Amino acid sequence: MNTLFVGIDISSTKNVVCFMDGSGNRLANFSVDNNKKGAKQLILSIIEYMEKLCYTKLSIGLEATSIYGDLLIYELRQNSRLSNFILSIHLLNPLQVNRFKKIYPDLQKNDFIDAFVIADHLRFGRITDAIYHDDYRYKALQLLTRARFSAVKNLIKEKQRFNNYLFIKCSSLKQKSPISPTSATMYALVEAFDSVDDIVYASLEDIAAFVDKHSRSHFSNSKTIATAIKQAADMSYHLPKTVNNSINQAIAISLASIRALEKQIKMLDKAIEENFRVIPNTLTSIPGIGAVYSAGIIAELGNVNRFHSQASIAKFAGLVWTQYQSGNFEAENTHLISGGNRSLRYYLVEAANSVRRCDPEFNRYYKIKYNEVNKNNHKRAIVLTARKLVRLVFRLLKDNRLYKVPEL
Repeated sequence: MNTLFVGIDISSTKNVVCFMDGSGNRLANFSVDNNKKGAKQLILSIIEYMEKLCYTKLSIGLEATSIYGDLLIYELRQNSRLSNFILSIHLLNPLQVNRFKKIYPDLQKNDFIDAFVIADHLRFGRITDAIYHDDYRYKALQLLTRARFSAVKNLIKEKQRFNNYLFIKCSSLKQKSPISPTSATMYALVEAFDSVDDIVYASLEDIAAFVDKHSRSHFSNSKTIATAIKQAADMSYHLPKTVNNSINQAIAISLASIRALEKQIKMLDKAIEENFRVIPNTLTSIPGIGAVYSAGIIAELGNVNRFHSQASIAKFAGLVWTQYQSGNFEAENTHLISGGNRSLRYYLVEAANSVRRCDPEFNRYYKIKYNEVNKNNHKRAIVLTARKLVRLVFRLLKDNRLYKVPEL
């Protein structure tokens, strides 16, 4: 009962605050601006109540909804007067806070009530989402790895958009392409040839030479590829000239976006590798994981000692399956839980997909899971492999040891 609980509802312009004691009594409810002056007012109010009530422990909670709480956390962490107390700051999962709020069916929805619910959630305990960015190297790395995650998502969307444009311009080439629709050769092809007619009437030798040049002689039989391209063009719908001109403009813009995003990702990879050098880790000893994926995982985990077990990391990442059981019945088909850290889940899944190609044990496990079902084989197998990787990540970081490839 010697703790002051502080719930903060964050927005871009203001922070609504609720002070609560260990018995659930609301001590104060007020708002401050979300800037340095407002943070100073909040800190002075906290110190006033801590000293007036002779509290030694301070528990502060806010929802992990956006970037708007990060700067406030820096101010709270760096304040020398708050360091005189036993301070814990928690970033709370908004889904958990919303579920907790449902125990109060008559509560309305406003910022002051949301701050009260956060404070009461802290008071009830069972909070595991502690903020770990007292070591700002993790936060600095996280800004880069999350920027990369966002760039990759945008690149995937842009490639999907290009695929749609490709179908409009040359439908059969999209359907039965002898080369990847998102390869450099395909990009060059749709840029160089104004319409499907241009491809149809081009000589086989010219198309073969074009494929050789832009694929850097990747294909052993470029004439066979050229023949398939010409046949696909001949089978495609022919567009009216005005529509064809518009699709060419749309394709040019899409390809410019793809190339810009690919360049951004390369720059981010370089920056991530440079920042990652100052953070001790053992994950890069795993074959195939590399510095970028290791950095993406560690940037989200921070100090692994804040997790009690590998299962808590899996839950944090959203690599946990729902359970539906009643009496003697238990469902066989279950889904991943909603929520979880999307960035961490992305880097774990991508790392698992890379590791299974290089490590015999992970490759064996992936094949077993792949062959267990007849639907969504790869997607299911790679997520299960990522769950297996979580156990290894936890153990290596916890024990600070290198990975040794098992002998099969």
